[in-house]
Amino acid sequence: MSLTLEQKAAIITEIADVAAKAPSAVAAEYTGLNVLEMTHLRRSARAAGVYLKVVRNTLARRALEGTPFECMRDGLVGPLILAFSSPEPGSAAKVMRDFVKQNERLIVKLVAINGRLLEVGALDRLASLPSLNDARSMVLGVLQAPMGKFVRVLSEPAGQFARLLTAYKDQRKDT
Repeated sequence: MSLTLEQKAAIITEIADVAAKAPSAVAAEYTGLNVLEMTHLRRSARAAGVYLKVVRNTLARRALEGTPFECMRDGLVGPLILAFSSPEPGSAAKVMRDFVKQNERLIVKLVAINGRLLEVGALDRLASLPSLNDARSMVLGVLQAPMGKFVRVLSEPAGQFARLLTAYKDQRKDT
């Protein structure tokens, strides 16, 4: 079934809008996946807030023009599914990595973040990026640790003095 010019323009606009806002993207070859497996992949992507789309490569190349993911244009060859992260930079990579662990027929071809094309092996590093909330809690922990140590150092002499008085009082009772 061929698409009309208006349908093609709508697809290009939709993908361009998503790509302009996404922090990272992954393209994978899906040859050999059946409908059930593709449905499972789409469900896990939807649950993670990842935009997933199977689109013709010519339309994808046009859609990626002028976006941070223009670097992926030359690698768009063969039947590919595009995944764009929405909330977190590593969410698309996590979805693809987890699905590849279950099904080897999905082959990751391209990985990009913030306009930089990465090696396919960088998928695991991108997938292991902490979420925004995790990163915030790590920073707060790092900022809070010196203050906690400072408070313990300040309170230790008073604690030692209190233990000394208690020991002195106990010693006086015994005699």
